[in-house]
Amino acid sequence: MQLHITFMRLALILASSTFALSAAAQWQWVDKDGRKVFSDRAPPSDIAQKDIHKQPGNRGRLNAITIDQPADSPAAAPVAAASAAKASAPKLSGKDTELLARKKKLEEEEAAKKRADEEKMASARMDSCERAKKALATLKSGVRMSTANAQGEREFLDDNARAAETKRLQAIVESDCRAS
Repeated sequence: MQLHITFMRLALILASSTFALSAAAQWQWVDKDGRKVFSDRAPPSDIAQKDIHKQPGNRGRLNAITIDQPADSPAAAPVAAASAAKASAPKLSGKDTELLARKKKLEEEEAAKKRADEEKMASARMDSCERAKKALATLKSGVRMSTANAQGEREFLDDNARAAETKRLQAIVESDCRAS
């Protein structure tokens, strides 16, 4: 069992080091002996351009073919086909149109909800304003007013209570009625 775990660790270390080496390699070419070479440095000057398969900034083997070749050469055919396919391919803007549409719809829904909330608040302020104006008009009319106390008994407002209620209602009118 211990031997099995050791081999698994060794295999994991080898796999991760191989991956790290291939990830760091930016150049790939075939040397004089026919072996593939991966390196983070450019190949020696005696390596032909056709043997360089990958170099920094290139995305594959098609880029290793030089443009110096005649258009009718067999090596130029894949390049011409790739450039024709690239020209006919739709241009991607890098933006997800469906995601943008959902985002726009969500923003519109939020704006509609905000407008509805503002309208609801405005309506509540108007109702509060109207009630406060009516109560203030009743207080100023001089009619005797009464309230019910905690025991349910009727108590009439004296001058101090009337003044306090008038002041409270006036503050409500000032705050809720200024927008209407």
